[in-house]
Amino acid sequence: MTTQIDPAVVAATVVEMLRDGRFDQVEQLFAPALAAAVSAETVRTGWAGAIAKTGAIRTLGEVIATPIDGDLTRAIVPVHGESGGFEVRLAVDATGRLHGLRLAPVESTWAPPPYVEPRRFVEQEITLECGPLTVPGTLTLPRGARGVPAVVLISSGANDRDVTVGPNKPFKDLAWGLASRGVAVLRFDKVTHVHTQLQHEPGFTMVEEYLPNVTAAVRFLQEQGGVDPTRVVVAGHSGGGKAAVRVAAAEPAVAGVVMLAADTVPLPRAAARVFHYIAELDPAAGMGSILTQAAVAIARTEDPALSPETPGAELLFGWPASYWLDLRQFDQVATAAALDRPILVLQGGRDYQVTEADDLPAWRVALDGKTDATIQVFADDDHMFFPGRGPSAPADYEVPQHVDPAVVDAIVQWLAPDGRGSSMSRLLSRLGRRQS
Repeated sequence: MTTQIDPAVVAATVVEMLRDGRFDQVEQLFAPALAAAVSAETVRTGWAGAIAKTGAIRTLGEVIATPIDGDLTRAIVPVHGESGGFEVRLAVDATGRLHGLRLAPVESTWAPPPYVEPRRFVEQEITLECGPLTVPGTLTLPRGARGVPAVVLISSGANDRDVTVGPNKPFKDLAWGLASRGVAVLRFDKVTHVHTQLQHEPGFTMVEEYLPNVTAAVRFLQEQGGVDPTRVVVAGHSGGGKAAVRVAAAEPAVAGVVMLAADTVPLPRAAARVFHYIAELDPAAGMGSILTQAAVAIARTEDPALSPETPGAELLFGWPASYWLDLRQFDQVATAAALDRPILVLQGGRDYQVTEADDLPAWRVALDGKTDATIQVFADDDHMFFPGRGPSAPADYEVPQHVDPAVVDAIVQWLAPDGRGSSMSRLLSRLGRRQS
């Protein structure tokens, strides 16, 4: 006879283990599928990243438990730190085994930025039908839209459609800011946010992560009555930036590409740089062991002998070897240089995750001489394009902020809805001449 265990008690105990640094004990509670994808060191790294944003843990909140599929229970445990908080979200079975473990931002009240004019647009919930990869989203459409340009927003990481981080929603800022200026926007929950285990399944690559949903979003916008179907562009942030290039290369319907803080440095090397940057911000945080373990995962991920059979639990972020092998083969810089469509590259000068010094030079070299490519640097902006002063830090995201209005303006001017002199306008002019 199997002993029934209270999932809420298990969840509370797991979060206490995380708080106390007992990651090996947490790993012992993993169900086989989770154990194959995630290791104690993966959890240790994720926990360190969360604590870097919120500061030292002060209190743990009450467990909220909800039955879900089969014998699983979803448990959410609020974690409160010195400068913010987050949630530990778990899926627990009746025997106390963990089938899911994720650190997520706390839902918080968001207020529109000053540059938004809500009366100028309407929103509706939509569904991007992609078979097993179907996700929900939001369409933001200017009122009385007739032949307006449109943007598909593409996030990086397992984010919701707003890219909620602390009290901030940068993609909602962008969507509402652009719609206030006459641009339709479609944003959607990332497939790995909705289908949480997908990113740990063998065979998973950047293709499954992005192409089905983004392509469906482009085609959805083309079918909207108020949208000009020849002026639908994709705009990706961070890892979503290089994904935008890949989508455009595969989908001729994409009219142009916006890359916001798009990386060019190989991701394992960039991750090492970020870990060391965070450690140097607060030497007293004691990240030495985390840096050591991260270095081991990075070395395994970069190993030339990496094979599809290497367990994802041994690799950076717990992603499967298939993802990393595919990423090695994709050259976003060369792909962008070969595109026959306008490109806008936007970079924050205070960004420590994708940097002006390390990542942007490759874009400058590759796009030099490409007449329909534009690069703009916003000296005061961080990775999320929040303006500020001094070195940026993870804890900054716990303070209410908004995307720089100059970034919204740059995208609007590049799209040039009024047709005056943008790369997009020149492309449309060429298309018109070809059709005549």
